Amino acid sequence: MQFDGINYIAIIAATIAAFVIGAVFYGTLAKQWMKAVKIPEGQEPNMKPSLFAITFICQLVLAFMIAGVIGHLGDGQVTLSNGLISGFFLWLGIIMPTMTINHRYQDFGWDLTIIDGLHWLLVACVMGSVIGWFGV
Repeated sequence: MQFDGINYIAIIAATIAAFVIGAVFYGTLAKQWMKAVKIPEGQEPNMKPSLFAITFICQLVLAFMIAGVIGHLGDGQVTLSNGLISGFFLWLGIIMPTMTINHRYQDFGWDLTIIDGLHWLLVACVMGSVIGWFGV
């Protein structure tokens, strides 16, 4: 199941892994995250089913893009270690700076940037690793 070197099974596996990581990560840090996003204690965040669908679709797009970047390393370079390194570089050079800028303009504290940043670090590295492990 490939198209131009992209392994669709790897993309789906990476997306599912990222979705599960997000559920566990934010489930564990729910109180800290709610405080960081300024949701009053006792008030539940509005978690509509459509939010989860949008999250999954966006993570699917992210997995496709990470696979494309890893694939551009060349023949025989789609490996677990190259996937991990590529995920880290994309997080460090694109995801983290973008999120940091947005959080500063939205007047959120560094606590939210750290919580969300760690989440996206895990997501990018796991996606890259899964895609690299599956190979082309």
